Amino acid sequence: MASEVVTVDEFQFPKSITPTASKALHLVGYGITDMEIHFLQIKFTAIGIYLNAEVASHLQGWKGKSGAEILADDDFFDSLCGAPVDKFIRVVVIKELKGAQYGLQLENAVRDRLAAIDKFEEEEEEALEKLVEFFQGKYLKKNSLITYNFSASTKTVEVNFLSEGKEENKLAKTVLENENVAAMIKKWYLGGSSAVSQNTVKTLADGMAALLKQ
Repeated sequence: MASEVVTVDEFQFPKSITPTASKALHLVGYGITDMEIHFLQIKFTAIGIYLNAEVASHLQGWKGKSGAEILADDDFFDSLCGAPVDKFIRVVVIKELKGAQYGLQLENAVRDRLAAIDKFEEEEEEALEKLVEFFQGKYLKKNSLITYNFSASTKTVEVNFLSEGKEENKLAKTVLENENVAAMIKKWYLGGSSAVSQNTVKTLADGMAALLKQ
C-alpha cells in the first residue's frame, strides 16, 4: 500500500487534505527554507503546497512540458498563482524564532513586491499591519504550524497558527481580506524564481508537469 504521507526533512505531510468543506487538495510541491551560515546549512521551515487538481485545466498551455521547462518559466507560476482554484500552504517550523521576526520578513517581502508594481496603498498597509500584529507576541517553537488557506471564491487568505509543545495548543486565526496582499503572500511561496524556497518551487514544477500529463 502506497504511503499516505510525504516526509519533508523530518516532518510528515499528508498527500491530501480537506481544509474546508470543499474538494480535497493534493500535495503538489514541498521543500524547506534554509540558509548557509559559516558553511553550515541552517533549516528554518518545511513547506507543503496543496492544490485542487482542477488547477491543471487552467494551465493547458504547458501540457507536455517537463518539470525543468516549467521551472524556467515564471509566466507559468504567475498563471498558477492566478488560477481560480483553492490553494493551501502548510509551513512547519524547524528552527525556533519569534513570531515578530517571521511577521517582519513576510511584511517586507509582500510590501516590496506590491511597491514594485505600484499596488501598495493604504488598504494594503492596513492588511499587512493586521498580519504583523497577528504574529506579534507568538513564539514559533519547533513543530509549530502556520497555514495559509487561499479561497478561490473570495480571493482572501485565512492564516492559522498552532503552537506545538503547549498543553492548550490553541489555534489562532486571522483573515486578510485584501486581494493584493493575499496574492503576494501566495507569490512568496509559489512565485517561481522570486519565491522564498527554490527547492520547493522545483518539486512544484515537477508535480505540476506530472499533473498536466494526466
